[in-house]
Amino acid sequence: MTDLGWWGVPLGVLGGALRVSTPFLFVSLGECITEKSGRINLGLEGILVMGAMTGYAVSFVTGNPWFGVLAAGIAGFFLGLLHGLICNLPKVNDIAVGIGLMLFGTGFAFFMGKPYVQPKAPNLPSISFGAWSDMPQVQAALQVSPLFLIGIALALFLAWGFRNTRWGLVVRMVGDSSDAARAMGYNVNVVRTLATAAGGFLAGIGGSFLSLYYPGSWSEGLSSGQGLMAVALVIFARWNPIHCFYAALLFGGAGSLGPALQSVGITSGYYLFNAAPYVLTLAIMIATCSPRRTLAGAPGELSIVR
Repeated sequence: MTDLGWWGVPLGVLGGALRVSTPFLFVSLGECITEKSGRINLGLEGILVMGAMTGYAVSFVTGNPWFGVLAAGIAGFFLGLLHGLICNLPKVNDIAVGIGLMLFGTGFAFFMGKPYVQPKAPNLPSISFGAWSDMPQVQAALQVSPLFLIGIALALFLAWGFRNTRWGLVVRMVGDSSDAARAMGYNVNVVRTLATAAGGFLAGIGGSFLSLYYPGSWSEGLSSGQGLMAVALVIFARWNPIHCFYAALLFGGAGSLGPALQSVGITSGYYLFNAAPYVLTLAIMIATCSPRRTLAGAPGELSIVR
């Protein structure tokens, strides 16, 4: 990027946003489904790490990274299902269960993933949207993972589905009023459990992106709290899948700010700029701490609104 001068900064932020936003996008869409049903899953960090480890291990064993993506989603599905089943028990707090799931998922992934720290697994391919340019910097910045495009399509599908399909209306009704859902003959626990499992599936896929595309390896410090930040992202997006996409791009751009500035020779305060996503998360939580703003668009059955 140094050949481009200061133009390398926005280009680097753009390229970073396209890469770094993908796990945010999948995890936030998964949590959006879960919270639409009236339940919070704070165990996303553990599911994300477990998905990263599982995806990398299966890709290494099979030689096919897409098998790794599928396996990561399945691992996330079962962790989400576990969270949903435990939360169905009487007098169980979903936030406390989520914290326990986060610790379990990360610890189990670290234990099972030790043999895969050194081996090199096949990574996901990339799609080049910069082939029109002769500049290698532009070509590198516009390398996009197929998962990013799948995430965009998924955000559009969920936004349509929540408004225009029976399952979407059922999930929203369960999340807004469990009494109304029971009166209509729906099993609230079943709907919420399936929604939590579906959210876990997407979070697991988000984890596979970290190990199979960017940064493209398995290590214990891979996630850096992205699963927890995704919960704040969903609140910021007002439980809207399309807004989750925009917020994911914002978080992804914030995460790439430090490397972009370093590429033009700004090394002073490098670690401070790398903290931009965490600062952004804190700023969002402070900005939305007003009850009227925080609750706008929130499902009525969420524990944060009760």
